[in-house]
Amino acid sequence: MQAIQAGLLIVDVNDVREQSGLLIEEGEIKAILPNEEIDAKIKSGEVTQLQDARDALVMPGFVNAHMHQYGMLSHGLAADVENFESFLDDYWWPYIENRIGRKEVEATTKASAAEMIHAGITTYCDTMEAPFSGEDILLYQAKIVEQIGLRAILSLESCERVDEENGLHCLNENRKMVEYHKQNGGRVGGMMCTHTSFTCSAPFMQKAKQMADELGAMWQFHLSESIFEPTYAREHFGKLPVVYYDELGLLGNRVLASQCVQMQEEEIEILAKRGVQAVHMPMSNCEVGGGFAPVEKMLAAGVNVALGTDGYINDFFEVMRGAFLMHKANQQDPSAMPAKTVFQMATENGGKALGMPQAGTLRVGSFADFTVMSRKFPTPLTSKNLFDQIVVFGQKQNVTDVYVAGTPVLKNKQLATMDEAQVFEDLRAVATSFWEVKRG
Repeated sequence: MQAIQAGLLIVDVNDVREQSGLLIEEGEIKAILPNEEIDAKIKSGEVTQLQDARDALVMPGFVNAHMHQYGMLSHGLAADVENFESFLDDYWWPYIENRIGRKEVEATTKASAAEMIHAGITTYCDTMEAPFSGEDILLYQAKIVEQIGLRAILSLESCERVDEENGLHCLNENRKMVEYHKQNGGRVGGMMCTHTSFTCSAPFMQKAKQMADELGAMWQFHLSESIFEPTYAREHFGKLPVVYYDELGLLGNRVLASQCVQMQEEEIEILAKRGVQAVHMPMSNCEVGGGFAPVEKMLAAGVNVALGTDGYINDFFEVMRGAFLMHKANQQDPSAMPAKTVFQMATENGGKALGMPQAGTLRVGSFADFTVMSRKFPTPLTSKNLFDQIVVFGQKQNVTDVYVAGTPVLKNKQLATMDEAQVFEDLRAVATSFWEVKRG
């Protein structure tokens, strides 16, 4: 059995302890004890010291509940688009998604993982949008993630925008990923994944939901990222998107809806009633001009809302800060979205959203996935102000160590499983070649 001792320990948002630590065995937390009791166990030889972090903060690893790792290729790439529909039709689909292959998957998986680790993310859900990426692409990606050591759920977005055959192929890739995890266990799993109601027919979505149910897996899709989908749904179905999904019998507590920006109160009530999980992406919602998601209304209604990077800005401290600040400005209410709520969305809510209640907390029985962070903030870090300090003033530069299942993936600010310089050199090489192809 191993132990880590902390100066400040965040077990969850309602349990913060001083001078306490964790006992870890087989990748899980077995006990939470005062540091002095851990000292006695170390002296007796019952426990070995994993790390002495009594001058630091130890907190749950963040859960990035929705991202696109391949999106690293688009960082810094200028796109002249007029609206959300143009963003997809004229830029994202033809110029990015349709051209993703194995070398792009490998380079972006490693580089985005490096960014996430430095920001204290230990668990994430990736949505690969690559309809022409080929056979077994998720299994290929899984091997890379396993070597990195993060905990992940991988999926391939499936839809009929190319054709039905391509969509069914992508659904089958998701099935193989789910079955791979069932057979092999480990830290990398899968889920079913579709795009939206404007790229998937009702029978296709029902097929995806049926496959998820038969596999005992979750099913995720994008929901109302901008005004485009609600407008489309009204014009083509005569109803709001969530009402459309609900009347098709597709909603339930193993459904993960990402974005959820342009939502009506009627839709929020349905999501809450059906137990649908939601993911909020404050930074990328701004990038595409989607609007401000009604996060507080969803939380108040009982919807579990997690946080995600969308593969846009992978620094979770920036994402938390965005969620903390943007809603205050939008609602003209400084009490909106308190830091404690944002931190919970970034941790415990994320684990729940992904169907992994052992992720996002450091309770007994939870995964031993945690981040060690320096307490050297400009002003004193205390048990009373730490959520405001972390969310508002936290920086990834303060993250010193990151552990997944009690194994370091970051040690003394150095990646433990990757050559970081090589990872980003490889990404630049792949991106240079990728960018050389002209649109049209």
